[in-house]
Amino acid sequence: MTEVLFYHLQGQSIDRVLPTLLEKSLERGWRIVVQAASDERVDALDAHLWTYRDDTFLPHGTDRESEAAAQPVVLTVNDHNPNAAQVRFLIDGAPLPENPSTYQRIVLIFDGEDPAAVLQAREQWSAVKAAGLDLTYWQPDADGRWQRKG
Repeated sequence: MTEVLFYHLQGQSIDRVLPTLLEKSLERGWRIVVQAASDERVDALDAHLWTYRDDTFLPHGTDRESEAAAQPVVLTVNDHNPNAAQVRFLIDGAPLPENPSTYQRIVLIFDGEDPAAVLQAREQWSAVKAAGLDLTYWQPDADGRWQRKG
């Protein structure tokens, strides 16, 4: 059954949080697709994942590249799965995929300081719950470590 994880950002940026979550997924041997809401965000994230740390980078590409299917992480704005990913990350309000059951895990990251993003996450939570999928909710503690809340 598909597991859907909601990550509630508080005082954190997606640029800081996403690379770590992607690294953990890659360590598990999963292929990943990251869906953003705009091409500009995909381009910014593409650049960021090469430079977010001095000692490493995340191997990735965008779905606009001819070798997207071979990439362990693919960045896109579309609701497709060009690299046969097991995990789908949704950022910046990207919608849930039409067929969530094709993934082992869907990770929805939303900005807890943006009322519109919180409202959208609540609506997505209700839709996921109605679909009968496994749900978990994650929030950072005072030290910034993710804690499962539900």
